Amino acid sequence: MDNLRRDRVGQRPFHEHTGDNICPNMVRGIDYLRDPRLNKGMAFTLEERQVLGLHGLVPPRFKTQEEQVDLCLKNVDRYQEPLNKFIYLAGLQDRNERLFYRLLSENVEEYMPIVYTPTVGLACQKFGLIFRRPRGLFISIHDKGHVYDVLRNWPESDVRAIVVTDGERILGLGDLGVQGMGIPVGKLSLYTALAGIKPHQCLPIVLDVGTNSKELLEDEFYIGNRHERVTGQAYDDFIDEFMQAVVQRYGQNTLIQFEDFGNHNAFRFLENYRGKYCTFNDDIQGTASVAVAGLLASLRITKTKLSQHKFLFQGAGEASLGIANLIVMAMVEEGVPIEEARSKIWLVDSKGLIVKNRPKGGISGHKISFAHDHAPMDNLADVVKDIKPTALIGAAAIGGVFTPELLKDMASFNDRPIIFALSNPTHKAECTAEDAYKYTDGRAVFASGSPFDPVTLNGQTFYPGQGNNAYIFPGVALGVICTGIHHIEDGIFLMAAKALADLVTEDDLAKGRLYPPLSDIRNCSLKIAIYIAEHAYKTGIASTYPEPKDMAKFITDQQYNYFYDNHSALPKTWDWPDLSTFNPKL
Repeated sequence: MDNLRRDRVGQRPFHEHTGDNICPNMVRGIDYLRDPRLNKGMAFTLEERQVLGLHGLVPPRFKTQEEQVDLCLKNVDRYQEPLNKFIYLAGLQDRNERLFYRLLSENVEEYMPIVYTPTVGLACQKFGLIFRRPRGLFISIHDKGHVYDVLRNWPESDVRAIVVTDGERILGLGDLGVQGMGIPVGKLSLYTALAGIKPHQCLPIVLDVGTNSKELLEDEFYIGNRHERVTGQAYDDFIDEFMQAVVQRYGQNTLIQFEDFGNHNAFRFLENYRGKYCTFNDDIQGTASVAVAGLLASLRITKTKLSQHKFLFQGAGEASLGIANLIVMAMVEEGVPIEEARSKIWLVDSKGLIVKNRPKGGISGHKISFAHDHAPMDNLADVVKDIKPTALIGAAAIGGVFTPELLKDMASFNDRPIIFALSNPTHKAECTAEDAYKYTDGRAVFASGSPFDPVTLNGQTFYPGQGNNAYIFPGVALGVICTGIHHIEDGIFLMAAKALADLVTEDDLAKGRLYPPLSDIRNCSLKIAIYIAEHAYKTGIASTYPEPKDMAKFITDQQYNYFYDNHSALPKTWDWPDLSTFNPKL
């Protein structure tokens, strides 16, 4: 396998320059301006403009891609409001796809908070106002029985990754209905920008089953179905039909990432589909992986083992339970019996501390595994004083719940208290980075779900790490797609967590970071993908054969190239021999 680049990891071909499955004889000259995959703007050469019939349609200035990037940077800087920056970048993506992804990939630290959390939350809330053109599929519950027909309307046939939501639990903002489309669009933009998965292989989908938000139902600008959510068997049958239609249309290996479904649906869908489809839930497994990566990195600061810690969670939903279960898996790998591992994890939900025989609220579902023999307690601050955890993890989107008093208590019985405020967007964070350091005298080992600025305290500057799922899901998806893994087990996410933790340098830790800088996130995705791919071939779960001799080169050869690279937009031409003198017998 000297030539590791393939038309597709699988079967279908793609355009040699853009990475798309575009047939040259189906493209007209004007399409090179109208199609964002082909458009280069003023970077088209004079020959390209004349031959393709674009001459005069583009100003008589010839620019390099670097000059275009510089102009885009200046344009974005002109806007003060993050939402306006979001709208500009969305427009750029609609005009010039390669330029958009180069801009985002090379400026991750600055623009990821714009195209994804926290700004994407505001974009979802205002989606009806800022909607310009579709970037995904809207499949309604009223399309039941015809989901496959709707999928056929998507113009790309080589779809390898789908992010799907029903909009019921968007970030920490609740039920946004069809306006949750901003999340799949944002996630898949990061698939490409951070992992190099080709844009035409990505499909954002929102399943519109209605909304229970009275505010949206009365909003004149709401663009979804104006009725309450369909639930029960009709809803389940709709999801089943969707999963089957995806496989029918795009194949069994199509990766389906569930995103921002309600807690009551997220866990059961994961359990129901994980053994039948290539699927994972980022809210459960992706969040768990990035959190555990931060915890593993923190062990190098505290000089301890995972099993020496006691974990207290504010929240017992998808994120908290996902993290808790992955911590247990990691401790079991350390040699700790599973029941002992679970005994080190405590959870607080809206009804108080989760304990056996709880008189108020009871216990249901996956929470049962972490119910301990203990007196019921309602108040988080009282629980902290009683349990005395070494690690406090918030993932319930209750802004400010980690009060100064609570943080001081954590510092009183821990030399290096671990504080993870993972909820987003920013105003939903359990505490700010400044409060975490201030009320623990700078001793907190801190990470957050949303970005925070550096904090200077007593002459020392801390650079808080952002435990963003974007460190995990793009790399996992790249590894899964390249190797053709059929089913994604939790062990894959523990491997990703370990790979990410290993990339944290001593310099990062000294600055207070538990994660590599966001500017290095594309390299993190590649390393995670390689790690997963090597594991997939070693354990026999890969289905792409033969096994590559050079795994790194194999994966990089499948990645999207956002450079123009001086490739001509003109079709290739070549000479034939002189047929008047051609002798087929020679």
